[in-house]
Amino acid sequence: MTDATNLTELEADFTRQRTLLNLPPKPWMPVTKGPSGDPVLDVAIIGAGLCGLVANAALEMDGISNVRLLDRAPAGQEGPWITFARMETLRTIKEAAGPALGIPALTFRAWFEAQWGVAAWDDMTLAPRTMWMDYLKWYRKMTKPDIINDCDVTEIVPEGALFRLSTSTGEIWARRVVLATGLDALGAPKLPPVAQGLPEGSVYHSADVFDVDSLKGKRVIVVGAGASAMDNAAAALEAGCARLDLLIRRPALPAIDKFTGTGSRGMTAGYMALTDAQKWEIMDLGDKFPVPPPAHSVARVARHKNAHLHLGAPINGMSHGANGLSVETPQGVIEADVAIFATGFGISEQSRPELSHFFGHWRTWADVVGADKAAKNPVLAAHPYLNADFTFAERTAGTCPALARLCCFAYAAVPSQGKVTSGIPSATEGARRLSSGLVRSLFAEDAAFHLDRFATYDTPDFEPDIWPASALAAAN
Repeated sequence: MTDATNLTELEADFTRQRTLLNLPPKPWMPVTKGPSGDPVLDVAIIGAGLCGLVANAALEMDGISNVRLLDRAPAGQEGPWITFARMETLRTIKEAAGPALGIPALTFRAWFEAQWGVAAWDDMTLAPRTMWMDYLKWYRKMTKPDIINDCDVTEIVPEGALFRLSTSTGEIWARRVVLATGLDALGAPKLPPVAQGLPEGSVYHSADVFDVDSLKGKRVIVVGAGASAMDNAAAALEAGCARLDLLIRRPALPAIDKFTGTGSRGMTAGYMALTDAQKWEIMDLGDKFPVPPPAHSVARVARHKNAHLHLGAPINGMSHGANGLSVETPQGVIEADVAIFATGFGISEQSRPELSHFFGHWRTWADVVGADKAAKNPVLAAHPYLNADFTFAERTAGTCPALARLCCFAYAAVPSQGKVTSGIPSATEGARRLSSGLVRSLFAEDAAFHLDRFATYDTPDFEPDIWPASALAAAN
């Protein structure tokens, strides 16, 4: 680990450890200019949360530093951690090295112990959610990414070998684009049809940012059985809601976490060796056994006497009247003032206008597994089928070659890549895989430059007179 006893010492230790690893490497990328001599990024990363930050750091460690991150959130509010996430602590074990990229001084543990000590680390069970965001801010300070915040990307247009990105802060050119946009990378929070069209303020998605204190004294319904459902239910109860009804369509709370229970370095690194059929089988089976809410999240809700759990209670209908919301379930009608849907994220062309030039062109898992299997799990089948380097594969060869330069380093990559973009534990593995792919792609694209550089390199390692003429053996 590290012997640092305060944050200043840890930061010096980080610099020392990078030196020991011979970082950063010498630059090797050629300079690229746009059509009118505009500067061109080697990589534009959309999103400056966990995945964006670790992707940038991995690229820098591989000698690609002409990179910029674009995030629509203000600085320090990237990702879900202090916006719509409502758990008290992370669900990930505190020991996970996460985005540290093999540098001990960059780990959450090193950062924590440098400020609060080893005893405090031993006493902590799970990392507080807001503390994790503080760590990511420090990670940003140490890795020094080039980030533009409050920057909304409105269009990504392939133009020759480049991308032209229209953003709320100006136009940007890039050779490669990486989508590091988290859970909703290719879509948006998913509200079922029954929840749409109701008055503003009466229905939220768990990914919406709203004032939880506004729920005080209100009757609240939460729909869902996962961690975010429990977190939102607990937040409503702790805000003082009058009554909380948790509606779960399944006959029992999910309790078996197959992905965590069978997780291993083998699963992380070896997933890519599986056949498409094997990958589909794992992910399809995983959908039949959804990730359960953590036990402490369930207990956080169950301890409230005004919390009511309804199992086998799908919503059959929903309306709004003088008495608020009326929610129809097989168990009868439940009335409420506010409903929060923890129903995940969907893939939606309408929700991502910036990707309009690519939707319909990339291959999906439906194209791979066939109509019969896709019909049984349409949500999984809608995910993009990605190449080994996180680039999109064309549905029809030659119709959108720019997809080979567009990477999905976000949650939608999970069926193709395994769980390396779905959270903290395997962030390093995913970022290294992404960076290696980009290095290969860019180096091959610049082969003529590198070959010419090789052919014309003529700097001698020593002077001609290194061997004295007087000592040369006479020719026969």
